[in-house]
Amino acid sequence: MIASTLWLQETLTLGEGQSLNLVEIWDAGGWMMWPLGAALAIGILIILWKLVDLQLKGGKNKTVLREADEQIAAGNLDEALEVCTESGAPAGNVLSAGLSRYNEGTDRATQAVENAGAIEVAGLEKGLVWLATLSNVAPLLGFLGTVIGMIMAFQAIEIAGEVEATLVAGGIKVALITTATGLTIAIPINIFHNYFVTKIDRLVIDMEESAQRLIDALHARAVG
Repeated sequence: MIASTLWLQETLTLGEGQSLNLVEIWDAGGWMMWPLGAALAIGILIILWKLVDLQLKGGKNKTVLREADEQIAAGNLDEALEVCTESGAPAGNVLSAGLSRYNEGTDRATQAVENAGAIEVAGLEKGLVWLATLSNVAPLLGFLGTVIGMIMAFQAIEIAGEVEATLVAGGIKVALITTATGLTIAIPINIFHNYFVTKIDRLVIDMEESAQRLIDALHARAVG
């Protein structure tokens, strides 16, 4: 995201040997740069948080799924429950919900796993709605800045009573800068949003596969 901002700075050339730096871009964009800046700051914070959060949860999931699957395959359900309860991982919470009810029958254990799974998926997806919102709102804020800039340009023409490049240049510059800024913010945010969705999908698939193995083991135990 920072690289894309620098790219925007480098591409806004005024002429040979001239360019707009970030401060000049901010000033030239007008007051609409403040909500765009807020969208950028919020997006960066959420992205950093989700990167750390999913990395930690993904690591815990791999550990608990490996250990729990070994215990379940060996028929050590009590030991598997202990491993899952102590893990604090999303997968551990899902499996422990089923393991804690295996004495009540396969149906009750299956329902418990499904309920716990829905809760854990909601937790994994926390924050994604904000990224989706920001990726949609940032371009709209940029386009709003475009409209405001064009209004400024036509207002300058109306006041002067004639069309001159210097009169409309300021308004057009606001229009172009806010549009470019909105797109520059939205594109990386949307990329990270899709990356997080894909990573969460992989975590969910791993949990579903392990939960299915647990249900199969409980069913086999009940039948046997």
